Amino acid sequence: MSRLPIPAVEHALPAAQPLLAAVHQQLGVVPNLMKLVGNSPAALEGYLALNGALAKGYLDVRLRERIALTVAELNGCDYCLAAHSYLATNLAKLDAAEVDAARDGRSVDAKADAVLRFARRVVESRGQVSDAELAALRASGFGPGEVVEIVLNVALNLLTNYVNNVAATEVDFPKVEPRKAA
Repeated sequence: MSRLPIPAVEHALPAAQPLLAAVHQQLGVVPNLMKLVGNSPAALEGYLALNGALAKGYLDVRLRERIALTVAELNGCDYCLAAHSYLATNLAKLDAAEVDAARDGRSVDAKADAVLRFARRVVESRGQVSDAELAALRASGFGPGEVVEIVLNVALNLLTNYVNNVAATEVDFPKVEPRKAA
């Protein structure tokens, strides 16, 4: 049971209702995370704006979902691990082996592997990556804009991990057990 209220869409704050309606239009459902964040319409608007902007950036959905899985596993976020396992499989069309590898911050694709190793270090070091770690990512073919987007995708996922971990958000996706302690 969630430690913070997850109102039904029809009981959400009036300012959150059009935002939740847009989520429903895009996804066909309104996940518990969105209803929870809708307790602050400003927070929901900010989250949706950043998420939408990053979806138009350099990184494709397959890479963004891999990053989300790496970050969720590192943070022991049951909700995000379940949500992004589902999205990685059904939206990004990653196979089970690639979803499993992303949970460990790895990929069979060399470029994706470089991104996930870097994303993992961003989380573990709280952004204090070494010159060598940044250089390794850059040597894998990633320019400054892509580096910024990798960091912002990590931060976006940290945000949702922290909200869900604080709230103990009720998982409304097929459950996935974290492998690591947070």
